[in-house]
Parts: sequence; C-alpha cells; structure tokens
Amino acid sequence: MRFAWLASVLLVVGGILDAATPPRSKKQFINPNGVPKPTGYTQVVTSGPGQMIFLSGQGGAAPDGTMPEDFATQARNTFENIGRCLAAANARFEDIVKINYYVTDMAYTAELRRIRAQYLNQAAPPASTLVQTALGQGLRLEVEVIAIVPE
Repeated sequence: MRFAWLASVLLVVGGILDAATPPRSKKQFINPNGVPKPTGYTQVVTSGPGQMIFLSGQGGAAPDGTMPEDFATQARNTFENIGRCLAAANARFEDIVKINYYVTDMAYTAELRRIRAQYLNQAAPPASTLVQTALGQGLRLEVEVIAIVPE
C-alpha cells in the first residue's frame, strides 16, 4: 500500500515537472554508412515535434535596399537577412534543417562555403541543395530555408 502511494506521488510530480519543461524538437543529423560523407552539409535530417518555419528566398540586398555588386557582400547580407527572418519567428540558425542555395555561377561555391561557415553549425550542418540558375536584378545568390523550433 505504501509503495502504491509513493509511486502515485512520483508519477504526479514527474508529470508536473515534465509539463513545466518546454519540449525541444528532436533533430537528428545523419550521414548513413555506405553513402559518401558530404563536405558542408548533412545527407539526412529528421525532426520530431516542433513548429516548422519556411523562409522565402533571401537575397543579398542591404537593409537600405541597395544591391552590392560583389558576391561576398551579397552572401553576408543574405545570411544577415536570414538571421533577421529567423529571429522574427523566434528561431536561430541552429534551428535550420534544410537550406537551398541558388547561385548565378558555381565558381562562387568556395566563397559561399567560407561565409556560411560563420553562420551555420558545421558540426551538424543542415541538409542542402546548391543550384546554378539565372537570378534577376543583380542578384548573385538566393537562399531558401526550412527551420524547426519547439512548440
């Protein structure tokens, strides 16, 4: 009888403590055996409970709307714009699980990797896609993001 009472108390206290702790989304970054380990991105990212956030393509315009001509400045501006968008949704760069890069020239890849390493967690990088395409209005880079944060 005494054991049943103690067990009931522990279950109730455990439930209260568990309810007070906000859940974190369960993200796993996986590079499966038998698939070549990529440089700078993860092959598979899984997610558990949480709020999904989708960012429309962000470009390299400065906050005043001007578009720099060089790729490096556009890339830094792009990641800063992503940071502001994530913050507006109560998210951080660490919450990104998928990122799509659109560049006008694949020759920008090394510079893109160098700059993104300043923003993204390179130990568990998000799944990603890099595509060469035409972009308008002097844009050399556009980036789309999917992030997951706890509810």
